[in-house]
Amino acid sequence: MQNFSVPTKDQVSTNNQTIFENLQKGLGFVPNLYAYIAKNDTALGDYLAYQNRKSSLSAKEKEVVNLVTSQINGCAYCLAAHTAIGKMNGFTDEQILGIRAVSVDFDSKIEALALLTRALVNGRGKVADTVKEQFFNAGYSEANFIDVVIVISDITVTNYVHNFTQVPVDFPAAVALEAELV
Repeated sequence: MQNFSVPTKDQVSTNNQTIFENLQKGLGFVPNLYAYIAKNDTALGDYLAYQNRKSSLSAKEKEVVNLVTSQINGCAYCLAAHTAIGKMNGFTDEQILGIRAVSVDFDSKIEALALLTRALVNGRGKVADTVKEQFFNAGYSEANFIDVVIVISDITVTNYVHNFTQVPVDFPAAVALEAELV
């Protein structure tokens, strides 16, 4: 069985060493999943540029998409990371669990976003008209829809990398949901 190790700064390209330094300055550490992606000379820079692109969604809304998608994809790493980031963006522990379960009773707009995200991920882009209507009736636009798809694609990259490699999670573990999301 292949063992997947997390590289240190001196084990990655010069370009990625600079990215490690910037992550260290900005976050206080280099997350293991980012470090693993740095095994490829260009992927980490490309990924971070994509992840940090300007979006019509707020930081909070992006976390909704990240949490729902990571829950469906069963990514312990991303659930841990985005639970921490969700809290930094103002969600409570209870709200985060509700978002992950797509059982949002505290904000109808966030609920519509969570429902659309679940439908897009599970349906591979095919979504019932009622879910589409709820999303647009909540005040979202077609530009927002496009950004939802982009955030899903972004988080799916790290979901898949972690699910494949199982590199150590270096964020506090996310609480498990009582029932898995379908």
